[in-house]
Amino acid sequence: MTSQKELLDDVYNRAYHYESRLGSCPQCVLAALKETIGVGDDTVFQASQGLTGGTSLSAQGTCGALAGGMMAISALVGRTYQEFTEGQKKRLVFKYTKKLYDRFSQEYGSPLCCDVQKKIFGRSYVLLDKQQYEAFEKAGAHVDKCTSVAGNAARWTAEIILKELQGKNQEG
Repeated sequence: MTSQKELLDDVYNRAYHYESRLGSCPQCVLAALKETIGVGDDTVFQASQGLTGGTSLSAQGTCGALAGGMMAISALVGRTYQEFTEGQKKRLVFKYTKKLYDRFSQEYGSPLCCDVQKKIFGRSYVLLDKQQYEAFEKAGAHVDKCTSVAGNAARWTAEIILKELQGKNQEG
């Protein structure tokens, strides 16, 4: 039987590996979580791609790795379409997404992709600009920089899910 530490290491390593080979930080986090703890589905996975690189590769929005983790938590305890149309004000999701947000922001100083880039690279890049994207890659984005961000976001999300959500009542 796999220990929780081994499971969390596996989650980290999968997200890290996917980010190094395939990119799309939210999808890397979601793939790692789906494969290890069974969270998410193809629709959630597909819907996350536009959040890559701080939303549409702009680097101006929330880091895609953080967004992917939040999507995984929301897939478990977020308000359903039926609950939404019935007017339910289900808020439990924010308890858990805020834990991830705070942990991420504590580590990287901000939830924004451009600020995370400044922390890990010393500057930020406009990922839609070909020359800046080449510099981003040359600086190690998919060697040891964004890869570790994806790994950490996946691990922290898994920790929250395993420690606080699995088997708990999902009212809210």
